[in-house]
Amino acid sequence: MLYRENGQFKTTYGSDQQLLPITQDRWFVLALIAFAYLAVPALASDYMFRALIIPFLILAIAAIGLNLLVGYCGQISLGTAAFMAVGAYASYNLVIRLPQLNFVIVLALAGGIAALVGAVFGVPSLRIKGLYLAVSTLAAQFFIDWLFARVKWFTDYSSSGSVSTASIEMFGWTIESPIDKYLFVLSVAIVLTLAAKNLVRGHIGRAWMATRDMDVAAEVIGIRPLTAKLSAFAVSSFYAGIAGALWGFIHLGAWEPLAFNINLSLNLLFMIIIGGMGSLLGAYFGAAFILLVPILLNQVPGWFGVPISTALASHLESMIFGSLIVFFLIVEPHGLARLWAIGKEKLRLWPFPH
Repeated sequence: MLYRENGQFKTTYGSDQQLLPITQDRWFVLALIAFAYLAVPALASDYMFRALIIPFLILAIAAIGLNLLVGYCGQISLGTAAFMAVGAYASYNLVIRLPQLNFVIVLALAGGIAALVGAVFGVPSLRIKGLYLAVSTLAAQFFIDWLFARVKWFTDYSSSGSVSTASIEMFGWTIESPIDKYLFVLSVAIVLTLAAKNLVRGHIGRAWMATRDMDVAAEVIGIRPLTAKLSAFAVSSFYAGIAGALWGFIHLGAWEPLAFNINLSLNLLFMIIIGGMGSLLGAYFGAAFILLVPILLNQVPGWFGVPISTALASHLESMIFGSLIVFFLIVEPHGLARLWAIGKEKLRLWPFPH
């Protein structure tokens, strides 16, 4: 009986178009943000920040960008990790060559450079679609991997091919401890999620969804597929570029081109499929699923006192993880976000059956 919108009247256009029209949802989101800022730093350990929470937030940002492209615009991409690599190496070169820049500006510029590269590789989407477009973006993945591994300028002529970063300083704040890194990444994730939510609610998001549903019909009603598809690639790559910069500077600290390989691209695609395509909340659900399930599967045999070798644990983890993905695709093809939506619908009717 608590989750009701009865009596919550909309008297202005602004109140009718707000992000969270139900008061209970607004209070829940505010409480969740307060918990993330106040309670998590006091409860979580340094290991949880480094191994779970910070990677979860960064991968969720990248998954949001991929979801804007695949879930909202319907353009398949298998090269998101490549655009993350563009953002990581762009931010690295900006920091070492223009050290006076604030890191917030570095993040924005790195995302902008990744957006330009993404728009270039999105040009084939104007003529091809489906699996052919997936192969085209896969080619972008391999080309960018080769570029950063062979052109030494991007790594500042490092002999080993790897790069390392120093601690981040901005506005007199040195982001060095796990808590500082977490608070910074959390703030970036909230801002980018809010921006994505407003973007998909506007005319750009409606153009993306019309192009996804039927591009010919969208063109008939006045939507330009060229603008819609290229803007989706650019915005998606912008998010991936920022996520790549955070992945390199905040999470890894030192990396090589293999840190952004095809496996990361596939994991990001799995995140939005499992979490729910066309849902920003699904990006967070998918990132949590991809990170937590392998850890749980690796720990379960030990809980029951069944000793297994490391190789067997790795194989079982891959098999069970793949089976779970197939299971979720069969049982709920719209992802975990749909299960969340169904739960909210049930709460709005409970305890009545209709």
